[in-house]
Amino acid sequence: MSQTTEKPFQIGDIVMDNRVVLAPMAGICNSAFRLTVKEFGAGLVYAEMISDKGIVSKNEKTLGMLYIDERENPLSLQIFGGDKTTLVEAAKYVDENTTADIIDINMGCPVNKIIKCEAGARLLLDPNKVYEMVAAVVDAVKKPVSVKMRIGWDDEHVFAVENAQAVERAGASAVAVHGRTRVQMYEGKANWDIIRQVKENVNIPVLGNGDVESPQDAKRMLDTTGVDAVMIGRAALGNPWMIYRTVQYLETGELKDEPGVREKMDVCLLHFERLMQLKGESVAVREMRKHASWYLKGIRGNGKARSAINQTETATELRAILNGIVQEYEQRESEIYVPEQKEIII
Repeated sequence: MSQTTEKPFQIGDIVMDNRVVLAPMAGICNSAFRLTVKEFGAGLVYAEMISDKGIVSKNEKTLGMLYIDERENPLSLQIFGGDKTTLVEAAKYVDENTTADIIDINMGCPVNKIIKCEAGARLLLDPNKVYEMVAAVVDAVKKPVSVKMRIGWDDEHVFAVENAQAVERAGASAVAVHGRTRVQMYEGKANWDIIRQVKENVNIPVLGNGDVESPQDAKRMLDTTGVDAVMIGRAALGNPWMIYRTVQYLETGELKDEPGVREKMDVCLLHFERLMQLKGESVAVREMRKHASWYLKGIRGNGKARSAINQTETATELRAILNGIVQEYEQRESEIYVPEQKEIII
């Protein structure tokens, strides 16, 4: 198989090791998660979207979201806002006060809270406003600027090509396209054909996003749309091996094995320890409940463990459950034997 990653991928002057990118996911992509995924080989990681107004008002919680571990780079830090003045001020703060390599503008978030601020996917209804917002940010900062957007608002308002051209004309260095409309939210099928049309009509790098659930999907997206990089979101939840396996598959054609139970739980615990360092025990335990459930996906008989995890209040309890899963699994495996040529499973 020919190497899909032989062409270098870069945004502005930032060069990536490969073309596999972690998507920004709200409430997920904090430093603990990003670093864990980065260590599995992601060429670029995106931070979760951060409010421009929160940055400008120096909100303590918002500024805490700007934390970047030096091992994460290259990293793209995403901001959102519907007002040009505050978006520019926030971008300038990120430019001057963080080690982010790229500043990304969110034009894809479909949730009502963001739409009501005239931000996120709301901007997709007006290519002229897209141009204005992006141009203002590009003019104000030194770091490369990119945009992550959806293909459109609904089936009657799919301005993906026009919006991407506005992004390019405004001076942005890349555009990431999620192949769904705002109305679709996260349901239905992503339209890769429109992603291909965007790639054919702009000269800046295009990142494709949506329905990449396996390494084979990633290769198919690269081959059929011509995008410069593939962006993986939900498929990486509790599964940073998806990133590693995709990088390996694109570079060598080899499909690496899925991880075993011990490896899954070891990485889950590492992720948890990092989350505790970032947010403290109480918050980390609550947030880790959903992550642990994702790590447990595919492990036989995980229902009881998931129920127990959802009741945990302390790090000691959570560690005990995760370690217990490994012990139970390994004990069960050791009880599989073949006396007198007959397999017996206890």
